[in-house]
Amino acid sequence: MKPGRWMRQLAVLALLFLVLAVIAELRGPPERLTADGARTHVIDGDSLQIGARTVRLQGIDAVEFHQPCTTREGKPWTCGIEARKALAALAGRGGLVCETHATDNFGRAVSTCSVAGVADIAAALVAQGWAVSGDGEREGLYLAEQEAARAAGRGIWRGSFTRPAEWRAAHPRSAPSVPAA
Repeated sequence: MKPGRWMRQLAVLALLFLVLAVIAELRGPPERLTADGARTHVIDGDSLQIGARTVRLQGIDAVEFHQPCTTREGKPWTCGIEARKALAALAGRGGLVCETHATDNFGRAVSTCSVAGVADIAAALVAQGWAVSGDGEREGLYLAEQEAARAAGRGIWRGSFTRPAEWRAAHPRSAPSVPAA
């Protein structure tokens, strides 16, 4: 390779690096949402609203609010409502803080959230058996919590259920239902 060509390629790489650094700086730090003084509403087992912003917990997939499950005895039960109650109980502990990592196709802030005494709400919901690890396409970070909940028969694991992603595919909707603020 000729020295002149090598220098041009190095200059292009340096320029590319500079452009990427500027883009990263313009993007700024991740959005941080806190419930201090903001109205908080739990939508379902993995979504909540803090003020006007809707938050989707990252790395889990909870049964949907209207989704039923079946006990080992074959009786249907309202597992989606119970999953929502579990998230509401955690959010109600106080000190809710969510760090946003992305925005999904519904405009929700995909976030990792914590509350007083619970560093990761998503991990707690999976451990309690109200959500599965992952998003329906990837397994996620909470496989140990999921396996412990399954082995203990907690939450949705106390019987049978349709994976949330499969249930949503069979029961489509255009956007998440969010009550008026």
